[in-house]
Amino acid sequence: MSSSKKITVIQALPALEAGGVERGTIEIAKALIARGHHSIVVSAGGRMLEELNSIGSEHITLPIGQKSPITLKHIPQLRRLLIDSKALILHARSRFPTWICYLAMIGLEQKLRPHFITSVHGPYSVNKYSKIMLSGDTIIAVSNFIKDYIFENYPDTAPEKIIMIPRGVCTTDFPYGHQPSEAWTTKWHTEFPQTKGKILITLPARTTRWKGHHEFLELFKLLRSNENIHGIIVGGPHPGKEAYYRELMEKAIGLGMQRSITFTGHRNDIREIMSISSIVLSLSTKPEAFGRTVLESLSLGVPVISYDHGGASEIMQSIFPFGLVPVKNNKIVMEKIRSFIKTPPTVPEKNPFTLERMQNETMELYESLAFGS
Repeated sequence: MSSSKKITVIQALPALEAGGVERGTIEIAKALIARGHHSIVVSAGGRMLEELNSIGSEHITLPIGQKSPITLKHIPQLRRLLIDSKALILHARSRFPTWICYLAMIGLEQKLRPHFITSVHGPYSVNKYSKIMLSGDTIIAVSNFIKDYIFENYPDTAPEKIIMIPRGVCTTDFPYGHQPSEAWTTKWHTEFPQTKGKILITLPARTTRWKGHHEFLELFKLLRSNENIHGIIVGGPHPGKEAYYRELMEKAIGLGMQRSITFTGHRNDIREIMSISSIVLSLSTKPEAFGRTVLESLSLGVPVISYDHGGASEIMQSIFPFGLVPVKNNKIVMEKIRSFIKTPPTVPEKNPFTLERMQNETMELYESLAFGS
């Protein structure tokens, strides 16, 4: 559905540092602008702000994700923004910002109140604090796993309020069979000469404790007999989480694997790194809501070995079920890695989880709510 009428949509999230929520926010902002709508993003800003500005979206700097009573002082500013912008859609994407949005709308006249959408991006802890994510007039679940999680833990949720819109990857940004440029490859080998000529096994994941980094290191302890295998951990720590990153590096040294594991820190060239990898791993110990890096890797045609749970399992079942392994079973992961190295599998090119689908379904939701059809 498309319309010549223009609407203003406000998306609210904690910050624009890095991650799937942030990436999805920018992708929707881009789709809004492409349709001639007005995009406003409210956050504390961050390293992805420049990209948001470059596509023509407006950004309002309000640190509404900071879990502190001080954050409540931003409620009047957000309420004034809702009134002045005449926004027809307010889309909240995280728990504390959703509370701030919810409180900002209290007392607004009905004619000034935007349609309120919440996106459930993860299997949040089950409590009153998390239940705010179900306060939207419409609730977006980013996978069937999340939709089932909502019904299982909040059975009083009205089914008609929930719509499942899976996230997607841009097949232009992550084209099947992509190969990095010679210039990039030269620069990479200059920076990380230890990876040259090696079979690269990559874990692309922000350094959060449940993302499987310890499992990755333990796995390489089992694989160390193969001198030609090299592990890459892509992703840096969030501000304030540097201690865990140091813990991982110290563990690698303690296991004597400093020469067989490379920590790259935060990178903006994840496509290139995954495309030179023989295998990409997804070892999250908690089920992920979706599994963006799994999808990006498969879109490139790179084989993935993933724990069989959550949204990542949905993606793998649809595209590459051969790469699924039981959760935390490193013995089977190791066997699968050796099997893939011996006989590299072919990843099917067909991918139902496209960015275009996600953008179109979200735009149709916005426009149907705004125009009452």
